[in-house]
Amino acid sequence: MSTTDVSEIVPAPAGQPPTPRRGLGNLRSMVISMVVIMVAVLAWVAMVPRVQKISQPAVDVASVAAQVRGETGWAISQPRLPVGWKATNVRFTSATDGVRTWHVGYLSPDGHYLSIDQTAVAGATGAWVSGRTSNGQAEGTLTAAGTTWQKLSSPDTIQRSLLSKGFVPKGSASKGSMATGSASKGSLSKGSASEGSMATGSASKGSRADELTTVLSGTAPYLQLAQFAEALQTVPES
Repeated sequence: MSTTDVSEIVPAPAGQPPTPRRGLGNLRSMVISMVVIMVAVLAWVAMVPRVQKISQPAVDVASVAAQVRGETGWAISQPRLPVGWKATNVRFTSATDGVRTWHVGYLSPDGHYLSIDQTAVAGATGAWVSGRTSNGQAEGTLTAAGTTWQKLSSPDTIQRSLLSKGFVPKGSASKGSMATGSASKGSLSKGSASEGSMATGSASKGSRADELTTVLSGTAPYLQLAQFAEALQTVPES
């Protein structure tokens, strides 16, 4: 029979705290480190200068217009607009149906977009007109710059259009022009205009081959689109 020495049994001291769990300490340190890092990153971001506005290069409408006039012989138009208007795009392209089109887009001082499109009368198919007026439906006519324009309104979006197959800006020797966009009242050239009674301009007939088709489209009322037509001028021959 074995015996156990009582002196070898040492009881644990009363009130001794339990051994701390290392996992909780590591988690707390990790959270503190992440907070410190985030504060440092936010402070760095706040100090880095940021670009408030991205400036785009100016669009050289005059150069492209002169080139198109020289290559095609078309008496294309571009508007003379007040200070504050900005040309945003200019191009001369052939659509999927092969119709060549002169296009210039502008942004008004109050943020409205307006553009002008022109093509030869022979190439102004129904599909071409529908594409630029968003399937516009006829709503009567108005007179602007000495020309009668057909009013078109899109059933698919907020867009109004003016269409002419014989428009000639003042001083032009041939017919035709088309414009698209939205403009606010008084933001174009000086003078007042009203539907059916616009300021008249001189127009002279050119050869049939030189005639161009014109449409004005946008979210603006027809009156503002008519004012844009009044601002159109023929690009001079180089």
